[in-house]
Amino acid sequence: MSQDKAMRLRAKIIGLHLRDARLAAGKSMKELGDVIGLSSGAIRSIEQGSNSPSLPELELLAFYLGTPIDHFWSAQVVSQEPHPTSRLETGNLLALRQRAIAAMLRQARTEKNLSQKDLADRTGISTGRIRRYESGETPVPLPELELLAGNLGYHIDQFADNSGPVGEWINQQRAEEKFAALPRAVKEFISDPKNRPYLEIAQRLKGTSVEKLRALVDSIEDLLASAK
Repeated sequence: MSQDKAMRLRAKIIGLHLRDARLAAGKSMKELGDVIGLSSGAIRSIEQGSNSPSLPELELLAFYLGTPIDHFWSAQVVSQEPHPTSRLETGNLLALRQRAIAAMLRQARTEKNLSQKDLADRTGISTGRIRRYESGETPVPLPELELLAGNLGYHIDQFADNSGPVGEWINQQRAEEKFAALPRAVKEFISDPKNRPYLEIAQRLKGTSVEKLRALVDSIEDLLASAK
């Protein structure tokens, strides 16, 4: 294949990936054009492969679309991926979560040695409603769950899903938020593949008691001293 044909083919692939990312994000060609100062016709030309964006333009579009820049070098089609909820039996999932919240409410109230009437008096929510919430018969509206949780000494986060596909997604979002809050130098250290052995050691030491860590340090010091 000639160099000219290869570049034209690459332009078409980039255009397809851009269109794919735009559709996945639910954006119009005009919205993309506004981001980098081009007309919707110019974006159409890029998506058709007649023209190509510069790398800075592509980087800005990727940022706007929430798409990793690597998407434009891959063969993955994100706009045709099934939505995560399409893989779930959402009815069963909701029923399970409602039963779990009901059990947590009942347990939290029991731990506080409160009757359903006591909790009703504290919150203004009727005893009958609390009974239905604790049996899992009725889903608990979020404002009422926050009120009940607060009166039982819990934060609403403690009732959030922490397992299953939705819980894993929530935990991943929280982990990403924590990572984003780290100092830049720490993020660079973690992201460098060369530092993986150090991170694996840290992972193994996680949860180790202070006494064991001190003993480990003493052993290392003894080894270093004997090696001199």
